[in-house]
Amino acid sequence: MEKFKAFLKRKDIVFSAKRYGIDALGAMAQGLFCSLLIGTIIKTLGTLTDAQFLIDIGTYAMAVSGPAMAIAIGNALKADPMVLYSLAAVGYAANAEGGAGGPLAVLIIAIVAAECGKAVSKETKVDILVTPAVTILVGVALAKLIAPPIGTAANSFGILIDKATTLQPFLMGILVSVLVGIALTLPISSAAICSVLGLTGLAGGAAVAGCCAQMIGFAVISFKENKWGGLVSQGLGTSMLQMPNIVKNPRIWIAPILTSAITGPLATCLFRMEMNGAPINSGMGTCGMCGPIGVFTGWVTPSEVAVSRGASAITPGAMNWIGMLLICIVLPAVISLAIHLAVKKLGWVKEGDLTLKA
Repeated sequence: MEKFKAFLKRKDIVFSAKRYGIDALGAMAQGLFCSLLIGTIIKTLGTLTDAQFLIDIGTYAMAVSGPAMAIAIGNALKADPMVLYSLAAVGYAANAEGGAGGPLAVLIIAIVAAECGKAVSKETKVDILVTPAVTILVGVALAKLIAPPIGTAANSFGILIDKATTLQPFLMGILVSVLVGIALTLPISSAAICSVLGLTGLAGGAAVAGCCAQMIGFAVISFKENKWGGLVSQGLGTSMLQMPNIVKNPRIWIAPILTSAITGPLATCLFRMEMNGAPINSGMGTCGMCGPIGVFTGWVTPSEVAVSRGASAITPGAMNWIGMLLICIVLPAVISLAIHLAVKKLGWVKEGDLTLKA
């Protein structure tokens, strides 16, 4: 046993929730962002401007989402170069075999293939053959074997959430908005979670609302301490920057969370705001304005996942635009500030509690 532990340590193979549930999951979201998400945005721009070269560029970027996710995961697991490059084939196979639930299949299979590849890397004199062979054989074999049921399960769960939100828009609007919003601020990837579940439709709209409430909320309530730099870094970057302050005083989280509990059902019940773009957009909030962009692209060119669940292109009316503006920007700013002032008056939060550390 001691020899085995020493081997794992030498190979930097760490079986932990942080390594797989935070590091790998977060990296997968980055891989998705740099392929599927940016490709969708570029393709949508091409569709709107009738620019075929932009449509082509976007299509190519979207096509490599599987390899991009797998390579990003391998990098997070500190895989050797030979393993890392071999994961491209693994990611492609897992994503293709997983269908609508491909991202979850890629996450699980890429982790197993990467760790197996790391285990044999540089252990033989023919490493250039052994390492890629083991990585690809293990990964693609698993993709053929378990990716379809994994993909089906993830897609089915996403459909369940979507249908539950349609049937119970008020309660599910609160639940989805609050939980996804909290995930956005925690050191895990809400974008990856939404992508894994294929969160679109009204549920996707509630998720966007929750994420925007966190990002815009923290940006506005901490403006006095962090000025314009904090407004931009949290409002367009990530509310995760507040995690050290949340650990010190969890009550600073009250305003953004309560705001998401309000804007979520407003999105689902009043404005019927759907997010039918790429599912990853549901968990992005105002990071690079990807949440609102996802809502817009869902109007113009719904994603394959959304189309499979009955979505179709629409011509947005005034209420669509007003709803998106209010849910994503205006209401999070106004409501969170009002709640925060009340919390401060109670003495639960004081000056300096929201100051970002340099």
